[in-house]
Amino acid sequence: MSADRIAVAKTYKIYIGGKFPRSESGRYFTLEDKKGNIIANICRGSRKDFRNSVVAARSAQLGWGEASAYLHGQILYRIAEMLEGRREQFVAELVLQGVASRAAEKEVDQSIDRLIYYAGWSDKYQQVFSAVNPVSSSHFNFSVLEPTGVVAIMSPDDNSLLGLVSNIAAAIVGGNTCIVLASETKPLCAVSFAEVLHASDVPGGVVNILTGFRSELTEFFASHMDVNAVIYCDGGKAVAKTVQVLAADNIKRVIARNRVNWSGDAANPYLIRDTQEVKTTWHPIGA
Repeated sequence: MSADRIAVAKTYKIYIGGKFPRSESGRYFTLEDKKGNIIANICRGSRKDFRNSVVAARSAQLGWGEASAYLHGQILYRIAEMLEGRREQFVAELVLQGVASRAAEKEVDQSIDRLIYYAGWSDKYQQVFSAVNPVSSSHFNFSVLEPTGVVAIMSPDDNSLLGLVSNIAAAIVGGNTCIVLASETKPLCAVSFAEVLHASDVPGGVVNILTGFRSELTEFFASHMDVNAVIYCDGGKAVAKTVQVLAADNIKRVIARNRVNWSGDAANPYLIRDTQEVKTTWHPIGA
C-alpha cells in the first residue's frame, strides 16, 4: 500500500515595487484551517521590508500622482476585470480560511463592484470637494484636492478582501501610493490580489502589500518619516494611542477606520478625501 500523499504548502510572497520577493528576514508563519491543517506558509514581514516598500511607493508617487483621472479610472476598472476573471479562486481562498461559502461569494462580488465604484469617482471627486471661495478682495480663490503622497494602511482582519480593496482603491484613485499590511488571520486573498494588480497595468510601487504580525509592524507603519498618512482598521485604545504618538513625529495624518461596515459604509467618496490635501490658489482679478 502506498503512503498518503503529503500536499506541498505554497509559500506566499510579499509584493514590493512590482515584484514578489520573499521577506528580507527569511521568516514565515504557517496558516492553518479550522482542523489544524496547514494551508500555506506566509512571509513574516520585517522593518526592512516596510522600508523597502516606502522607497518603492515614494519613487512611484510622482508619476502616479501626475497621471490623469481618466488613467486612474481605467486602471481600477482593469483591476476589477482581472478580479472578476479569478472570482472562483478568491471565493475558494476565503472558504479555505473559514468564511462561509455564501458570505465568501458576496465578499468577492462586492470587492469587484467596489473597484468599479471608485473607478467611476476618479474624474468626479474633484468637482464635489473642490470650490471657488468667496473672498473680500479683488481675487479669485480656488481650493482643489491633491494627493497626500505615501499612505500606510493596516487593513482589517475581518472582510480581509473587501476591506483591503476598499482601502487601496480609495487611496490610489486620488493619486496616492500605498503600503498595505494584509489581514493577519486571513492573508491569502491579499497576496493573490497582488497577482491581480501585477497583471492590471498598475505601475510598480503604486501598491505594495506585506504580510506579517500587527504587533511587530504597527510601530514602523506609524513612525516612518517618509510616510504622509497612516490608516488603521483594527485595534483598541492602546493601538490608537501608539499610532497617534508615533505619527506626531512628522505630523503625518492619522485615519482610524475601526468601526467601518465594509459592506456598505466604505462605498463613499469621503474615503478618497481622507487622503487628500487641500491646495488653495489666489489669482488677482484685472491688471
